[in-house]
Amino acid sequence: MLAYFLKRLLMAVPVLFGLTVIVFLIMAMIPGDPATAILGAYATPENVERINRQLGLDRSLPEQYFIWLGNLLQGDFGRSYSLNRPVIDEVLERFNATLILAGASLVLCTVFGLVAGIVSAVRQFSWTDRIVTFFVLVGISMPSFWLGLILILVFAVNLRWLPPSGMYAIYGGGGPLDLLLHLALPAITLAVVATGVIARLTRAAMLEVLRQDYIRTARAKGLSERRVIYRHAFKAALVGVIPVIGIQAGFVLGGAVYIETVFQWPGIGRMLVQAISTRDLLLVQGGVLVVAASYVLFNLLADMVQHMLDPRLKT
Repeated sequence: MLAYFLKRLLMAVPVLFGLTVIVFLIMAMIPGDPATAILGAYATPENVERINRQLGLDRSLPEQYFIWLGNLLQGDFGRSYSLNRPVIDEVLERFNATLILAGASLVLCTVFGLVAGIVSAVRQFSWTDRIVTFFVLVGISMPSFWLGLILILVFAVNLRWLPPSGMYAIYGGGGPLDLLLHLALPAITLAVVATGVIARLTRAAMLEVLRQDYIRTARAKGLSERRVIYRHAFKAALVGVIPVIGIQAGFVLGGAVYIETVFQWPGIGRMLVQAISTRDLLLVQGGVLVVAASYVLFNLLADMVQHMLDPRLKT
């Protein structure tokens, strides 16, 4: 097990290296002059030249990349010129809020997706199966940002049950209950599409397992249907669903970019939108790199869990 983990970890190294190249090149290809965007009305030729020299933008792209990569390897993500603070401090502070939102969404989509998939498979071709399939397809097809706006209109504006935006109340907030109330709408919005994906694949995996000979044998031995479903069929189907859950973990993390903007959630997604508008290159590069690296690590964790649950992978 340890050898497999070390092997997968080593395989992730070139992926992370490739991510640094992609992130750097994407930011380098964005049209416009960062120095001019920073200076605004003070963008005289002398000031632009000075800013370019300070940021290293007067060097060639390979030189800029290797300087940035060398600093990354030392834990130095640079300094945000729009916020005047270290990039790593801002990214980690915002990433904590994003992890809360993404973690809550992942729990919701995993639980509801697995339950919906199991119920739909066990009651195949019934009205329950049709209803679950209908809502799953609607959830997958519905744009998340539009759903977020509808939820705000219904539950925050009309019914006034939940707050429409933010992470805590401006006055008198800050407790766990306040956080949960503010978390409800964005977490549900972010979880809807992933719930549909997990439900569909869980249903397909369960149907395949339920047709296996050992399931018929278990029923022939007189085991209860509940035990057959949850002790045998679900455990076997879960092995194929876990990688999908890992992929959806990356999806909810990436989807937080626009959901945080809709709900004004103070996470890394909202930070990236603001940093792009101000052309804060180092802040954008640091934020995107952390999100992309987290996606790789989530998939690595999913592979490890699958390896532990599936005895065929241990041989």
